[in-house]
Amino acid sequence: MPDNVTEELVAVLSCRASFEFKPLFDIVYEKLQGLVGQGAVNRTVNGTTKKYKGVAPRMRGLKAEMKLLRADWAKKLRAKAAARR
Repeated sequence: MPDNVTEELVAVLSCRASFEFKPLFDIVYEKLQGLVGQGAVNRTVNGTTKKYKGVAPRMRGLKAEMKLLRADWAKKLRAKAAARR
């Protein structure tokens, strides 16, 4: 099963820039906040504790979208590799 956090880190770190931990964490945190904004993740705050939980129907939709995107991307990579041969 793909690890989405690792995929996001690979995408960010592939830009050849160097990041200190805090700015790198901020980028990943921004993605989480984006999911909250889309209604795919609920955030609850209890004092200083923040908890995040996926909204099941929205998560299923996002997983399906990501699966299609991955398949499309893989198809394009295979076509590109075939064209180089």
